[in-house]
Amino acid sequence: MRVPNVIGDWQECDGGHAGLRVRVHGVERAEPPRGRDDAAEGLVYFRFRVTVENRASTHFGIHVEDGQFDVRTGPDGESAFLDWRNSQFIEGFDLYPLRRATAVIFAAAVDSSLERMDIQIQLRTDEEWADRYLWAGGIGADGDARGRDAALDGTGEGLACQVSSFLQREAEQGPG
Repeated sequence: MRVPNVIGDWQECDGGHAGLRVRVHGVERAEPPRGRDDAAEGLVYFRFRVTVENRASTHFGIHVEDGQFDVRTGPDGESAFLDWRNSQFIEGFDLYPLRRATAVIFAAAVDSSLERMDIQIQLRTDEEWADRYLWAGGIGADGDARGRDAALDGTGEGLACQVSSFLQREAEQGPG
């Protein structure tokens, strides 16, 4: 069984998509720029970013658009409302080597379910579909993202959080 990525982690694509990597990051509460959708009545809006990076030696025509996302929230994994009108997709963009492209997705869910969130994405390049990848995390009661984004500030207790905190302190102190 594959373990889901933590929000903020990069996922290397396999097979015919070798050289591409993708991540979900920047999860936060945010109101959409063009106003709320009537279907989101009583829900709390949040947004997240999906960044695709090309580390291959050739370009890829990438697509990150509607129908490639599934966002589930809460302990029962209820579907979040995805606001396609306010989201900014990547549609048929030629991503050249050593470049990145980012999509910004707006969604809404019940406030109490935001602490647990699963975001699944299936990247498409030209006319080929990559594997589906899953990121797990959430937004805490204080509005901060939980997952790798929160781990980087050193507030977690796991080994990864301790190593990140150590490396960050070392970088801040500088050489010698």
